[in-house]
Amino acid sequence: MAGPGDDDEHDPILDDSIEAEAKTQTCVGGSSERDMAPSAPGPSIHRSGSRPQLDLSKAEIQGNFEERDPTILLPNQSDDISHLALDIGGSLIKLLYFSRHEEDYSNDDDKRKRTIKERLGITNGNLRSYPVLGGRLHFVKFETHKINECLDFIHSKQLHRRDPYPWSSKTLPLGTGVIKVTGGGAYKFADLFKERLGVSIEKEDEMHCLVSGANFLLKAIRHEAFTHMEAEKEFVQIDPNDLYPYLLVNVGSGVSIIKVDGEGKFERVSGTNVGGGTYWGLGKLLTKCKSFDELLELSQKGDNSTIDMLVGDIYGGMDYSKIGLSASTIASSFGKAISENKELEDYRPEDISLSLLRMISYNIGQISYLNALRFGLKRIFFGGFFIRGHAYTMDTISFAVHFWSKGEMQAMFLRHEGFLGALGAFMSYEKHGLDDLMSHQLVERFPMGAPYTGGNIHGPPLGDLNEKISWMEKFVRRGTEITAPVPMTPSKTTGLGGFDVPSSRGSPLRSDASALNIGVLHLVPTLEVFPLLADPKTYEPNTIDLSDQGEREYWLKVLSEHLPDLVDTAVASEGGTEDAKRRGDAFARAFSAHLARLMEEPAAYGKLGLANLLELREECLREFQFLDAYRSIKQRENEASLAVLPDLLEELDSMNEEARLLTLIEGVLAANIFDWGSRACVDLYRKGTIIEIYRMSRNKMQRPWRVDDFDAFKERMLGSGGKQPHRHKRALLFVDNSGADVILGMLPLAREFLRRGTEVVLVANSLPALNDVTAMELPDIVAGAAKHCDILRRAAEMGGLLVDAMVNPGDGSKKVSTSAPLMVVENGCGSPCIDLRQVSSELAAAAKEADLVILEGMGRALHTNFNAQFKCESLKLAMVKNQRLADKLIKGNIYDCVCRYEPPSVSQM
Repeated sequence: MAGPGDDDEHDPILDDSIEAEAKTQTCVGGSSERDMAPSAPGPSIHRSGSRPQLDLSKAEIQGNFEERDPTILLPNQSDDISHLALDIGGSLIKLLYFSRHEEDYSNDDDKRKRTIKERLGITNGNLRSYPVLGGRLHFVKFETHKINECLDFIHSKQLHRRDPYPWSSKTLPLGTGVIKVTGGGAYKFADLFKERLGVSIEKEDEMHCLVSGANFLLKAIRHEAFTHMEAEKEFVQIDPNDLYPYLLVNVGSGVSIIKVDGEGKFERVSGTNVGGGTYWGLGKLLTKCKSFDELLELSQKGDNSTIDMLVGDIYGGMDYSKIGLSASTIASSFGKAISENKELEDYRPEDISLSLLRMISYNIGQISYLNALRFGLKRIFFGGFFIRGHAYTMDTISFAVHFWSKGEMQAMFLRHEGFLGALGAFMSYEKHGLDDLMSHQLVERFPMGAPYTGGNIHGPPLGDLNEKISWMEKFVRRGTEITAPVPMTPSKTTGLGGFDVPSSRGSPLRSDASALNIGVLHLVPTLEVFPLLADPKTYEPNTIDLSDQGEREYWLKVLSEHLPDLVDTAVASEGGTEDAKRRGDAFARAFSAHLARLMEEPAAYGKLGLANLLELREECLREFQFLDAYRSIKQRENEASLAVLPDLLEELDSMNEEARLLTLIEGVLAANIFDWGSRACVDLYRKGTIIEIYRMSRNKMQRPWRVDDFDAFKERMLGSGGKQPHRHKRALLFVDNSGADVILGMLPLAREFLRRGTEVVLVANSLPALNDVTAMELPDIVAGAAKHCDILRRAAEMGGLLVDAMVNPGDGSKKVSTSAPLMVVENGCGSPCIDLRQVSSELAAAAKEADLVILEGMGRALHTNFNAQFKCESLKLAMVKNQRLADKLIKGNIYDCVCRYEPPSVSQM
């Protein structure tokens, strides 16, 4: 979930009442009417041949090349590049659209970045020419019988006319637009689209779209698939190279069963007309329910044994163990209704709903198993809006597959289950280039609305911040109608945290508390896998397992308790205005709702790690326009640290090599104490100045440290037994906090490498997070430090960080010339942690010539990457500022130090 938040995300429609909003969420989706009957196997279907082709002539990178998501300008491309596709089924319309925002188009270039590009060998040819860069895929749904709402939505956003490239400022003239649509509605509503929107529908084959969408998701989304047994979700990592063959079961109004053998290679091998439409139709007749969600809610309160004939009913309450049937196994769905002298009104609607659900789900599971057995397949994926993340439905299907296969097969489900067809239709615009995207180039982010609507977002975006805040306040006022607990004001707090749950919930907006959310899918083709990872397939950034309930509750509580301080800091950073206070309160409520949602359902947003939680917090801050909450604090700490840097450099220069190296590592560890994300450290700040705390920390640097590989690192740096070591060619220094951490800790260490002729690349955040230093801030910090040091000045000039910088003649540093540059690159994220499977292209380029990686700080070296293995040498440096983390990772105490040096991974030697 790396990178900035957006204003133009999925947001609920602005309605005057919560009830109206809830009504827009209730629907079931799936196949068109023609999917409802079985069919004989047939040949694969080819795509439409009328797609416009991409014109790459005279294509060039527009603006700054090193941006996180640079834009490719296609001057000769026609104006018909579309960014809208629909799947119109018998029950639901699934709409997928692409958006871009002005912040994606920066034209900021300078000598530093041009120098970095030249030195790292980055050329325009290094990036594949994607016509769509830095965009977002949004997923929206509507009930098919309310198609006019869908048309209004498209019109309100001008999706049918707007060119997705903002610099062109063009809209398509009426009557010339073409929209890709799949599903039965592509035929049924073609005239209506022409009449209402002035666009033509280009029909895409439904089966082909389903398969294309599933293939893309299973290859590109890291944790798209999961199993669900006995209410336990477990995400499954699919190897893209070992995906085929598999069975795709799309459960919509009817059921289609498709055998997939590869890209464009598939066959519809079976199906049934008993699906979601059957459940909803019979349920509506038998229970008078007005919506599919209402029917599902009833099933959660039902007891099917009052209607179904069970094995125990036949055998006097006993199991039929000889054939493996328990007494609770259904022998005949609705079987008891035969012998009982009851009318329909004598049965509870809840029991009828559950009996129907089990009958249909068991049959879908059994038919799917039989087809998998027929073709020798072990892997079955279920999709379609009948499933819609409903726990009991998934459990029932899973049980059927497990029972009939005797445990040899697994039913797996997809997080984007209902949008396979729409995604496949979108991909049929070949010019988008989605087929080549990989999992490291896709980032899923969850906007403010996710906790409140379970991901079923509907309606136009809330582009205006005041509308967002008003929407938040409206939901807070009507909190008893929200399924996700809204944090209420606990005693002795500012009212911005806590997990108290309303005493009553009324009518929930989600049909099931375990429904999986889907967010906005950000496409960032410039993200790459860090090339120095020893084994990217086995790499796991998170060191804390939040699937453990105790760990999850602890860390969610930590984030909740830190929230009031964070809000106070954010509001103060903008002068404490009434506007800032209002935004701060809205941010706190939004993030608290995310935490409460995850406390209730840990797998709501996919596989959860501490890094994801911390990034979610930063995204929430940015969503409410707190772009850098610690800006003023960082500036003060930088100024204070730069003031004492000359004395520190003079002290270092007076030492011999061995003493200096130890002092440098001690300095990094001591300076890492400055972390505004740590409650213990925040308390320290209230007791002394930054310099006093730094000196205190230095005085406590007593070896041995809790993890102490300094001697091995010293031998590598200085040699032993008279043997001189070879110098490192390039060192990547992942820096952490502003102020003393970077200025008194990491810069002196970087200076030591430069003194030895090693190129140094300082790697910093692309976006602010707490008091972490950013790549944009580092050049000014280096310039301030270079006034006192000839080594830093010369290296910074070579790295493009300084232009005509002057050195103070009385700086006292030794005038040691260096031929090694000092460079700065951004890491591609905006979090205190870092996932090395998704880094910026410039960091990936810098890493290709590096032979040493230094990760500094709790977020980068402990919360994530403590166990990471690299192809090159690595050094992990951090002070532990959380007792729980100390207990788990190093069996130590708060303020213990970690100095972990590791040679290249054995598998790479």
